[in-house]
Amino acid sequence: MTHRDDCRCGCALASWADGGPTAVADGILGCGAYVPDRVVDNTEAAAAAGVTPEWIESRTGILARRYAHPDQAASDLAERAARAALRDAGLAADQLSLIVVATSTPDFPQPPTACLLQDRIGARHAAAFDLNAVCSGFVYALEAARRMVPRGGHALVVGVDIYSRIIDPTDRRTVSLFGDGAGAVVVGPVTGDRGVLATRLASHGEHQDLIKVPAGGSRMPASKETLLDGLHYFTMDGHGVKTFVRDQLPGAVQRFLTDAGVASTEIRHFVPHQANGRMIDALLPELNLPHATVHRTLDRYGNTGAASVPITLAAARDRLETGDLVLLAGFGGGMTTGLTLLRW
Repeated sequence: MTHRDDCRCGCALASWADGGPTAVADGILGCGAYVPDRVVDNTEAAAAAGVTPEWIESRTGILARRYAHPDQAASDLAERAARAALRDAGLAADQLSLIVVATSTPDFPQPPTACLLQDRIGARHAAAFDLNAVCSGFVYALEAARRMVPRGGHALVVGVDIYSRIIDPTDRRTVSLFGDGAGAVVVGPVTGDRGVLATRLASHGEHQDLIKVPAGGSRMPASKETLLDGLHYFTMDGHGVKTFVRDQLPGAVQRFLTDAGVASTEIRHFVPHQANGRMIDALLPELNLPHATVHRTLDRYGNTGAASVPITLAAARDRLETGDLVLLAGFGGGMTTGLTLLRW
């Protein structure tokens, strides 16, 4: 693999490329995840949506998902994942310089969920903010943290969503897919050629209507009328989303790897957003990653939004060997896409 500091993809190679193979770079030092203990299997989800369990499995590859308890909010799930990631990294919370929480289902419109998390874990030296790129959010937040953390410092990056609070339980298109969870990583200095090698982020606002929650913002404030009309619910054009991902992701992956100077045959692990198992199956031949293990958690956790990539990365952690090339891929509302290449 040839590392180039003239990379054209807008990625962050300069943090290590100018110092040679022994320079300090930003890498993932620890992973953690948390899912609520309430299991919602396909029988329960199907009954509310007016379909059969077999209908859900055949179209999504999902067997179950987790729902947060009524007293749990995004910060509660994020805290559990964050503490697990800090333990894995062998780091104390007061050693953090920055916390970035990727979510589209925060505790409140304000204050930021990241500030609630900072207080709970005692990260007294950390700046904290939220980021919303929907299901691409973790990849966006990882890059934001790497760009902003002081050299030699440590950042906590969390993806968390509680979609059970914003989906219409009678809508078979969404109730079959979504669950709740949180995943987290600690980012900090690593040596050698390990760490995050490249990132590419992209947005396609012309497709903004494919995924949305119409009411509750400044355009359409919550009211009795919006509640009666169900406009506070998450809506998704499933066919449009599949078309977008099919048209955008394979080409984006190949261009990204080419610009990073990496052959697709070198990728050993692929951690995609856990959107829909059948959609992932259809994409794999076009992605052309013949030697990559494709990691999945959607069969047991469903689509957990911004949490799905870090949850799946945490689940895959014990299968990753030092030096392996790992490709993370997020895609979601906006529409947004995010790709990150790292050497474990």
